[in-house]
Amino acid sequence: GSVACKILNSAYSINLYSGMLLLACISGDRYIAIVQARRSFGARSHTLIYGRLICSGVWVFALALTLPTLLYTQRYEELNLGDENVTVICELSFSSHETAKLMKVLVPSLQMAVGFLLPLVVMVFCYSSIICTLLRAQNRQKHKAVRVVFAVVVVFIVCNLPYNVALLTHILSLFKERRCEVEKIKLRVLDVTRVVAYLHCCLNPILYAFIGVKFRSHFRQIVVDLWCFSKKYLYSARS
Repeated sequence: GSVACKILNSAYSINLYSGMLLLACISGDRYIAIVQARRSFGARSHTLIYGRLICSGVWVFALALTLPTLLYTQRYEELNLGDENVTVICELSFSSHETAKLMKVLVPSLQMAVGFLLPLVVMVFCYSSIICTLLRAQNRQKHKAVRVVFAVVVVFIVCNLPYNVALLTHILSLFKERRCEVEKIKLRVLDVTRVVAYLHCCLNPILYAFIGVKFRSHFRQIVVDLWCFSKKYLYSARS
């Protein structure tokens, strides 16, 4: 129904905005911790309070940016002229022509600006400064840290750039006469690249957690403890 349609599209939108903005916040936090280490030494004692405030602010901002999607997403049925089957569609729908013109440009533009360009600029600036600081440091682990930073930025660009290019092409072609076959190809490309962009959210835990040596060692210890506990439980059950 319409409620499920609105919830689904809004959930994707909130996830996109909050995920990208939180990545920008993480890169900013790392910049302060590494590049501005001396200046931020006292301030980082209040990290938990600041972290909660920033995360709450990001979620509220993501929710505000999602409001157009929540308000204008509709479920409707469309009859296929060729085979007379009914297709159920869940997408932005407008009763007013002027509202349609505004929202069809505003929503994708916000996605590109806030969901890609802003985090990209913040990440490139912060991680470039971090790499310069690490390369100057006398540390054996610096090359490994640089590789991790490089992987984070490259994966972000590879996953999100194709979708945003497809989105920009789609916006520029709006309100123009278009051939049906070309439009179908464009929409298919948009669907495929969107899936790749959403896949980035699944890769983040691997990039930001499992690459870390400390996290891997703790995770390995948890698995070992669970395995030992399960063996002990089975042994006592048999007894």
